[in-house]
Amino acid sequence: MNVNRAKQILDSAKEIEVQYNGTSIWIQNVNNEDGTARVYPRKNPENEMTVSVQELQEL
Repeated sequence: MNVNRAKQILDSAKEIEVQYNGTSIWIQNVNNEDGTARVYPRKNPENEMTVSVQELQEL
């Protein structure tokens, strides 16, 4: 995924499923400058992490 698409998903009123390493996640924010996103698993919101946007997959 690219940064622009990650931002579109973040800003969308629709619920769009995104996965990171096979786990469904929510995107909290996107950092344009370094191409990362702050995400957390849907089933474990306490497990926040910063990952490369390129590692995110839209389903």
